[in-house]
Amino acid sequence: MMTLSQLDPHARLDWWRGATIYQIYPRSFMDANGDGIGDLAGIIERLPHVASLGVDAIWLSPFFTSPMKDFGYDVADYRDVDPMFGHLEDFKHLVSQAHQLGLRVIIDQVLSHSSDQHVWFQQSRQDRHNAKADWYVWADPLPDGNPPNNWMAAFSGRAWTFDAKRRQYYLHNFLASQPDLNFHHPEVRQAQLDNLRFWLDLGVDGFRFDVVNYYFHDRALTDNPAMAREGVNPAMAREGVNPGNPQSYQRMQHNIEQPENLAYLERIRDLLDEYPGTTSVGEIAGNDPLPTMAAYTAGQCRLHMAYTFDLLNSDGDARALYDVLTRFAEQGEDTWPCWALSNHDVERSATSWGESRALLALTVLCSLRGSLCLYQGEELGLPEAELAFEDLQDPFGINLWPEIKGRDGCRTPMVWDDGLNGGFSRCATESGVEGTPWLPVSPRQLPLSVAQQENRDDSFLSRARRLLRYRGTSQVLREGDQILIAPERLPDDVFASVRQHGAQRLLCLAHLGTGDTPSVIDPSQLAPDITTWSTLEIAGVTATHASHHPLSLMPGSAMWLALN
Repeated sequence: MMTLSQLDPHARLDWWRGATIYQIYPRSFMDANGDGIGDLAGIIERLPHVASLGVDAIWLSPFFTSPMKDFGYDVADYRDVDPMFGHLEDFKHLVSQAHQLGLRVIIDQVLSHSSDQHVWFQQSRQDRHNAKADWYVWADPLPDGNPPNNWMAAFSGRAWTFDAKRRQYYLHNFLASQPDLNFHHPEVRQAQLDNLRFWLDLGVDGFRFDVVNYYFHDRALTDNPAMAREGVNPAMAREGVNPGNPQSYQRMQHNIEQPENLAYLERIRDLLDEYPGTTSVGEIAGNDPLPTMAAYTAGQCRLHMAYTFDLLNSDGDARALYDVLTRFAEQGEDTWPCWALSNHDVERSATSWGESRALLALTVLCSLRGSLCLYQGEELGLPEAELAFEDLQDPFGINLWPEIKGRDGCRTPMVWDDGLNGGFSRCATESGVEGTPWLPVSPRQLPLSVAQQENRDDSFLSRARRLLRYRGTSQVLREGDQILIAPERLPDDVFASVRQHGAQRLLCLAHLGTGDTPSVIDPSQLAPDITTWSTLEIAGVTATHASHHPLSLMPGSAMWLALN
């Protein structure tokens, strides 16, 4: 099979620059076979909806063979589809159908760790002398029997589990069922490159790399230092300590982000360059991820783009938004971000920003320099679902409840209509008794279903479509430079930037405050050489007409001004 760039000889090879990528969480998107779990056939059925948004690509979260202890992020076979999602032929059909609709296909790759059910780990744990004995990170106990160091896992507890057969501990930065691969071993590095090539040969257009800064560990297994709490640069300890999550008590300095990672990213880029028009986006987690994000995307030899949790954890505060974007801009121009406000790991932006500000959040996102990720349901303005403890599936939430509720609230099934199971699943048993989706459909989301919004010109979905289509066709928004305007030059709670491409200039304003008192803004004071301006009439953006007078911007509203 071929990538979309190979199919279209006129396609831009840098299509990803400024693109909008729509993330699909397969378990929760569409269930075509009625077993309560989304599948590849369901995704194919709903691809026309995704194409109607005017996005450039889809990103599929894992669908690989897995025991599903972490819902696909524990891979047992890197080259096959888990039967609950379908078969490899279904995936090939999905790629073909997406390409026919003009959508590129990006798939998740979880390289840093596998499932403990993977044949590699099953062999590795047999003894210390087999061919794959060193493919994972093994270490002897300390003299008192404790693990070799103090590293903590993301889902609570130590990052080490003892294996009685080998009489050693193995490293797992996440669940004990997700052992970390040893990337210091050349055969491991090559094996994962070979797995990437397998999917490239099937026509995928790129990869999203899970925890891409986790591949290498410190060989000396040095203890991580405690997280500094006071008297340090706030940018270095801005997250602080979350009393409900033990991992946050230490700074992840030696278990991730080792210098060897950069050289391996360059090998990945060399492989991708063999398939012109393919791309990569890395997820960067950690204590101070923005400098890493910049380093990993610098130049033309590493990742094409990357994202962090800085904006994903945003609550819509104008100063905080400015600070994140400024800190990233300070890393240099030769980098490329991929910004997102929602995904499968965090609270939905309609809740974190406020449901009345969901369209405002999308408008701000569309104004930013970089590529964008949109999470399924974000185009509907879906809020976070509230779940009872007994409904939880996510081990993160189960282990740390109630201080941390986990990620199930953003993973509930997509609502296509207000019928049975929100149209997500036609669950039924042979006896005709209705089945149950893997997570409950949120009653609060049903009035916002696709069917309810589809044919209403004033619906959130219709406005989101117009906004995304404008972003997709605007050269200044997709490719233009960005000049951030300092909060000191603006009224309280207003975020503003100037996007510029050649002679085109666009002033993007958003009032992120509350209340009913407008802020007065004089655009001529925010950018040089302005004589007049006109407001673009875009859904979600307040419409006015050409003028040279100060503007009134209400809290919760935005304006995009073409500057003359």
